[in-house]
Amino acid sequence: MRILVTGATGFVGRQLVADLVNSGAKVRAVLRRPDAMAATAEIETVLIPTIGRNTEWSGAMEGVDAVVHLAAQVHDTSRAGSAALTLHEEVNAYGTGRLASEAARAGVRRFVFVSSIKAMGEATTQRPYVATDHPAPEDAYGRSKLEGERLLLRIAASSSLEPVIVRPPLVYGPGVKANFLEMLRWVERGWPLPLGAVRSRRSMINVWNLSDLLLKCIDHPGAAGQILLASDGEDLTIPELLRAIARSMGRNLRLVNVPPAVLEIGATAVGLGPQMRRLVRSLQLDPTSTFSRLDWRPTVGCQEGLRRTVDYYQAQRPAA
Repeated sequence: MRILVTGATGFVGRQLVADLVNSGAKVRAVLRRPDAMAATAEIETVLIPTIGRNTEWSGAMEGVDAVVHLAAQVHDTSRAGSAALTLHEEVNAYGTGRLASEAARAGVRRFVFVSSIKAMGEATTQRPYVATDHPAPEDAYGRSKLEGERLLLRIAASSSLEPVIVRPPLVYGPGVKANFLEMLRWVERGWPLPLGAVRSRRSMINVWNLSDLLLKCIDHPGAAGQILLASDGEDLTIPELLRAIARSMGRNLRLVNVPPAVLEIGATAVGLGPQMRRLVRSLQLDPTSTFSRLDWRPTVGCQEGLRRTVDYYQAQRPAA
């Protein structure tokens, strides 16, 4: 079996490529730069500098049995409003549609699209999301991911392509960036953090569990045509998450109780409102349908995943 993987050099992509090779599959890794990953007997590489509505994929599809589409335009804080939406749409929506169209044209059997829980929304209140909930994305990234899903399903409906859509929550592991990396830095510095009163719960999935799920999605009959939600199966509050990171680092954690409403007001005043809202509001999903449909369970527990992530983070620090 030959699997084309976009986003092959990202922290999820590298884990997936390694797991695919270990499973005996051949990998065709899509690279933006020719030196980003070395070709081997098990890994072919193909250079695709940009992904969008006009990307040429035909040569990359030869002999491919399945596609796992990880590449995406993530948050760009330098752009706002229509500019951000246009950039995200080009890559995450139209780029996904173009790739799916070329895969269908080439006779590829299955297309696994790694979307995002943000295609459903930014927060949960009374209960976790389930896959059948009506999506209501709030930002350019979430809207573009949802549009990418719709284009994929539209193309699959008129071809033999089998679509699988995976909506993960926050993904963490070695090389994680963005807000999770900031939390690692907060704990390492030992600063007092005003998050002790935050009771929001977050679903997360570590890179080892997500990669294992994607392997399952490539050939499991029950995955075809499905929208799948998955997590580590253990939702944590922000204080619980920070304490787990601190334990893994061997650091003391100092949490100060500040009402979440006050945190939001203060953060908004200094231009950090969206970041704070993500911290103080719950975002949970219910993975039980995915577990039962695919007969799959997370293989790496949340605490172990956090320990591995912290170990990598600490190993990458410059020597004192």
